[in-house]
Amino acid sequence: SMASPPLLMRVVASAYSVAEKAATIVRNVMSAGDLGIVEKAGPNDLQTKADRLVQMSICASLARKFPKVTIIGEEELPTDDVTEDLIEDGHCEEILKKPCPAQYTGIKEEELVIWVDPLDGTKEYTEGLLDHVTVLIGIAYGGKAIAGVINQPYYNYEAGANAVLGRTIWGVLGMGAFGFQLTEAPAGKHIVVTTRSHSSALVNECIAALNPDHVIRVGGAGNKIIQLIEGKASAYVFASPGCKKWDTCAPEAILHAVGGKITDICGNSFQYNKEVKHMNSAGVLATLRNYDYYASRIPNTVKESLVP
Repeated sequence: SMASPPLLMRVVASAYSVAEKAATIVRNVMSAGDLGIVEKAGPNDLQTKADRLVQMSICASLARKFPKVTIIGEEELPTDDVTEDLIEDGHCEEILKKPCPAQYTGIKEEELVIWVDPLDGTKEYTEGLLDHVTVLIGIAYGGKAIAGVINQPYYNYEAGANAVLGRTIWGVLGMGAFGFQLTEAPAGKHIVVTTRSHSSALVNECIAALNPDHVIRVGGAGNKIIQLIEGKASAYVFASPGCKKWDTCAPEAILHAVGGKITDICGNSFQYNKEVKHMNSAGVLATLRNYDYYASRIPNTVKESLVP
């Protein structure tokens, strides 16, 4: 009989199907009309019924298949009342067929940490900015983001009634990233994508120092990384605490899989081991290309204000 595919490929293949199930839940909650909005830390920190149901679905589905993997999700929720209709047991056959990068073939379950943002861009979701919304499943090993799945439940939602809604992007370090068309930002243009709802004097000072040709303000870390890999922006800059490990893990793996780079504003890489603090307190700097150009222009005053 065929040997079972390496654990990492099985986890990614399952995460792909789990993310597609999550997208269905996100769309169903929206179309049912009752979002069940709860304020967590304030009006810009919201949780909806979709955040809750999706996290239960993702975490319970993956925990059932991979019981020794550590799974860390954004929402603090009870884990015992997950109904069977939230469980996704499938996997993407195409992913299982791909060869696992050699350095990851021997990974054991207890060595993986999965970081889950059930609905990245919750505020935008509640405001109907549906293209900002993503579901993020990031997979870390040895403290590094090595694989990720980003689902956009509403990809194509403005393309008319017959358009296929939603897409799933996935990637593994050493293998590449799939489900989208890799595109570089226009050469010589400095297009910065940044936060939409968490702006501050520091955020704006940092962006001004980069002297951008254009600034795009959108919600969601997943969405911002997609802007980079599809060539709509050349740098993602967020000079503020607020972003968490579950926001950056999946996007980081996909960005790094296609040769991009993400760090905090001070140039430190993110750590994803299970003991790590959840907050990326020194912000985010990410590019698909020309990282050094942007890193060299971050003012020291900004770096000194943001302690990792």
